[in-house]
Amino acid sequence: MVVSKAAAARTELPVPPRTRIRWSRAHRIIPSRFPPVDLFERIADPKDWELLARLETRTNPRAREAWGEIALVPPERRVAGPGASWVMAPFCHVNAAGSRFGDGSFGVYYAAKDLLTAVTETAFHLGRFFAATREPVTRATMRVLVGKLDATLEDLRDSAYAALFDPDDWRVSQAFGRSRRADHCDGFVYPSVRRPGGDCVALFWPDVPGIPTQERHLVYEWNGSHVARWFDPQDETWHSLSL
Repeated sequence: MVVSKAAAARTELPVPPRTRIRWSRAHRIIPSRFPPVDLFERIADPKDWELLARLETRTNPRAREAWGEIALVPPERRVAGPGASWVMAPFCHVNAAGSRFGDGSFGVYYAAKDLLTAVTETAFHLGRFFAATREPVTRATMRVLVGKLDATLEDLRDSAYAALFDPDDWRVSQAFGRSRRADHCDGFVYPSVRRPGGDCVALFWPDVPGIPTQERHLVYEWNGSHVARWFDPQDETWHSLSL
């Protein structure tokens, strides 16, 4: 029997140790074009969302596009109230192409411990998307979300898990993420692939991170081959990126 590289690596990797992660500022960066979703922002019991959604789509059929697939998140793991959109969105609007720890069948909330790591990671992935779509030279406005994180996560910051951090091939890490999530893991803390020394988290459920707030906007500049620099209005400075 032929065993795939992903399956072999998954069986060889040990179950990670669990570490309590306490960050006063977890940074998540998303495109600013994504608006808040009214349903998630309401002070309502999340278990009633499907009913509310069915009622509202009778008069507004396009509302479903904003909510995404609510059923992907069990009611007991949903969050509601002001700012909840930022947490619920990646779990209800799943990227079918997948991500490092997500195979496209479930959502993952990614964040970084510091701003520069978050910028470097998201600039790389935005650049990869623009390259795939052959985007001409352009600028993209990004929204910085900052919130507290206090969670017990599986810790991948040991060389034993190096197979999970191939810069381009996600097959091993996706299989591992799917397996650990199925085993009730809340998420991982792991070393940034794009910025050595930085720490990131991949969280599997919306009730794991705290609800963040919008902290600022940034501008990423795509030069036709990569995101070469970013602008921070707080210091009114363009910062170079080496990706």
